[in-house]
Amino acid sequence: MMQVHTSSMRRGAFLVPVACAIAIGVLGPLMGNYVSDFVVKVMILSIFALSLELLVGMTGLVSLGHAAFYGIGAYVTVLASGSEGGNLALLLPLAMGAAALYALFVGALSLRTRGVYFIMVTLAFAQMAFFVFHDTKVGGGSDGIYMYVRPAIGKLDMENRMVLFYIVLASLVFTYGLLALVRRSRFGAALAGIRVNEQRMRAAGFPVYGYKLAAFVLAGALAGLAGFLLASRDGVVNPELMAWHNSGEVLLMVILGGLGHLRGAVIGAIAFTLLKEIFSTHAVMGPLADHWQLTLGIAIIVFVAWLPKGLIGLAKRLSPKGAA
Repeated sequence: MMQVHTSSMRRGAFLVPVACAIAIGVLGPLMGNYVSDFVVKVMILSIFALSLELLVGMTGLVSLGHAAFYGIGAYVTVLASGSEGGNLALLLPLAMGAAALYALFVGALSLRTRGVYFIMVTLAFAQMAFFVFHDTKVGGGSDGIYMYVRPAIGKLDMENRMVLFYIVLASLVFTYGLLALVRRSRFGAALAGIRVNEQRMRAAGFPVYGYKLAAFVLAGALAGLAGFLLASRDGVVNPELMAWHNSGEVLLMVILGGLGHLRGAVIGAIAFTLLKEIFSTHAVMGPLADHWQLTLGIAIIVFVAWLPKGLIGLAKRLSPKGAA
């Protein structure tokens, strides 16, 4: 009986994301410009949140500097594009590679610390990257830089709204699928063991440092992918992408959705973006829209207090047994 229940849960965990991806793909051409742009924004943030879920939810590493890899991916995309644009097949791996390289450097040093020290070191490295782009002319200083021509390869031109939409959707499906495979692999099992009891894994002979560094680099590369897509969407980047509050926001998305669940990271990104959009809209909130940070903060506190396991646990909470 237990095996049947577990099998149905696994099937549901696979079918629900697939059905959602197909539905988004079918509805894409029917969406207006505003809705389409909003969905693209949510999908990019979902990729960003999934990359941090690999660290926080799967490995137990709470990082406050994840926005650095996001921003580096975006900056490399724009800088490498030049004034005539760039090749999509070249810019994408370049952005991910640059983010992964910085993640390797940061991880090699920061993973020698633990707990609050690890959090502070990752934050410090992110602030270093922020000030490099903010205080120098490398990336246009505090004003940032513009992308004159978006990436393209053949007929896949990201200047086209629908091409951009489907490339972002394909990237989200790739990221989700990759992390789902990682989770079920031996590597993912080792990460889960490290999250539960790092000392026991080390005593069992596992190279804990190497596993954590590999997860850190992969998370950085995926954050770079999100940065590439953001730069291609907006056509402009600035140092604020690397600011500490962006690292805090993506961490809130993961917590809001539910730690330890890939779907939770996506749900958290959707919920956070929707709440931010609603609370900052004058037509909905009136004068309170000018203080949307306050109302958003209160809403998140309420959600976290009522749903300590995140929004993914909402169905269980609303069931009769959950309510009891």
